[in-house]
Amino acid sequence: MTPPHPPAARHLVRDSADQVAATAADLILEVLDGVSALGLATGSSPLGAYDEIVRRVRSGEVRLPVAQRGYLLDEYLGLAAGDPNSYASVIRREVADALRLDVRGPDGQAADPHAEAERYGREVVEASVAVQVLGIGRNGHLGFNEPGSDLDSRTRVVRLAETTRRDNARFFGSPTDVPTHAITQGLATIMRARRLVVIALGARKADAVAAALRGPVDPACPASIVQRHPDAYVVTDREAAGAVR
Repeated sequence: MTPPHPPAARHLVRDSADQVAATAADLILEVLDGVSALGLATGSSPLGAYDEIVRRVRSGEVRLPVAQRGYLLDEYLGLAAGDPNSYASVIRREVADALRLDVRGPDGQAADPHAEAERYGREVVEASVAVQVLGIGRNGHLGFNEPGSDLDSRTRVVRLAETTRRDNARFFGSPTDVPTHAITQGLATIMRARRLVVIALGARKADAVAAALRGPVDPACPASIVQRHPDAYVVTDREAAGAVR
């Protein structure tokens, strides 16, 4: 008997960035119970959802703790945890301090980054992440899993694509300051989270969103792996949904 086709990720289209943020916040909060771990992505796409969660906590709509621990999706190699451009620092500024999350992540200055990636990968798996927040790159990357990444990849050291480095250069003093390598959760690691919430905004992401939702599940578009997750949501504005047919 042929096994059933895996459920496709549910695509929720909203009219504005604020509506995307509210919907994503709803999806994140409904599976957190105050003791579960929260998987945290950086980048511009999740910012609105983080801001909305913080607003609800501060207004009393949601009580602390939302979660006990937050786990970074990835981290640059070569940056200290206190560097303002490290993902540990970014996440603390954007969301973790306001929610009193104990943030865990790989050590970007580890003497043996490959051993550190293995250690962190084990920690994430043992944490049993309730919901992993994700953005999607213009080239379809998920975390720092660039096109060509194995669908069963684990947490590891990766070299960043030049398109990714150019996209991230706006956060640094100059393009040459952007690190060339990072530790990232692998696609198989990401898939272990009980829920995935992928957020995409703007026409620049339209082709990647379409490939992730409607294309084949293929290493050429790492984000297409979300089609195989039993509880995955892709929340976009209308511009980012423009190429989905």
